[in-house]
Amino acid sequence: MKNLVFYSALALVIASCSSGVLGKKVREPFSGNAYESNNRFFRGTGKGESSQDNIARAKADIEAKAQLAGQVNTTMKQVADQYLGQTENENAADVADKFQSLVRQTMNTSIADLRKMGEEKFYNEKEKKYTVFMAYEIKKNAMFRFMKRQAKLDNTINEKQRALIEQILDEQIQKADEEDKD
Repeated sequence: MKNLVFYSALALVIASCSSGVLGKKVREPFSGNAYESNNRFFRGTGKGESSQDNIARAKADIEAKAQLAGQVNTTMKQVADQYLGQTENENAADVADKFQSLVRQTMNTSIADLRKMGEEKFYNEKEKKYTVFMAYEIKKNAMFRFMKRQAKLDNTINEKQRALIEQILDEQIQKADEEDKD
C-alpha cells in the first residue's frame, strides 16, 4: 500500500513538473513527417522573426534553403565516402574531392527544382513582431540530374573524373527514380 501511495505521489510530481519546467508544447507550422526529407525529396523548413515582415520572410527563406543545402551536401558527402570505400581506383580521393567541390559549387549557385511547400506569416501585436514560417522541397532525382549537367560544364574536372562522377550521380538518379515509381 505504501508503494502505491509513493508511486502515485511521484507520478503527480512528475506530471506537474513536466508542464511547468519546460512550458507548454507548441506545434509550429510545417512540422511533422510531411515536411521531413525522405527517399524522394530533400525538404527544409525555416522560421524568421523581425519587426519588419520582409526581413522575417527573408530570414525564414534563408534558413529553409540552408537546411536543404546542408542535407544535399551531407548526402553527397556520404555518397562520395561510400565511393571511396568501394573503389580501388588510384584517383578515388581526387574524384571524391572534385565531387564535393561540384556539390558546393551547385549549392552556391542555385538549388535545382526548388518548390515552395508553404509559407505562413504571423503578427504579434504585443511585441510588434512578425514571424514567418517557410517550407521548401527538392525532388532528389531532379537535383542529381542538375548536378550531372553541372559536372559536364565544369572545366576543372578531367574526362575520367567526369565519367566517374556521372556514374555516381546516375546511380543516385536511378535510386530516386525507383522511389518515385512507388
